[in-house]
Amino acid sequence: MYDALTGRYTFACPQRQEARVPLSAFRRLERLPGAAHPAVYGVRFDCGCGGEHTGLVAHDDLDWAPLGAAAGRFLNLMTSRFDDAGAELTGAAASRVSAGEWPWSFFCFPEGRPRPVFPSSFVAVAPAERCLGLAVRCPVCDALSVNLVTPEHVDLPFWNDASVGVVSHVFGDDVLAAVEEFRAELHSSRFDERRLNLH
Repeated sequence: MYDALTGRYTFACPQRQEARVPLSAFRRLERLPGAAHPAVYGVRFDCGCGGEHTGLVAHDDLDWAPLGAAAGRFLNLMTSRFDDAGAELTGAAASRVSAGEWPWSFFCFPEGRPRPVFPSSFVAVAPAERCLGLAVRCPVCDALSVNLVTPEHVDLPFWNDASVGVVSHVFGDDVLAAVEEFRAELHSSRFDERRLNLH
């Protein structure tokens, strides 16, 4: 599912059979009811074929695999042997966390402070010209905050942008439902009828 050496998730694509996308290509993440160990997340992602598809990601693949927990073996071209990348990557991540660094962070607007998070706290990712709008549910206060970050801030563990834009607004729990309703109406024939009546 996740390749720690390329930083890509693998999903099914109806056009190309397989899509390999970074975390920044995810558009919506939602924990599904039911399984708890591991939890399962439904994701919508932008595919290289130009479409938007859905997929499933286990909690381990979402939060731990990018830190090297499931990296597996690779062919070391210097020694012509297969080496275990997982132990080295996990060890490097553990030493950085021990030193006080966290793989991902965001700024919680209601609390007025940065917070460490895992990708399972991400709710939505919206691409812009040079940045991403990242909606994150705070694991401490449960509020939804939106930060403007670079794709690297999302895709690369332990990458922290020098500055992060913060949308100074407290979002309600129903904000994503309102966005989905608007998106559905935008593509419906009813919206076209209203637009034609405006002229």
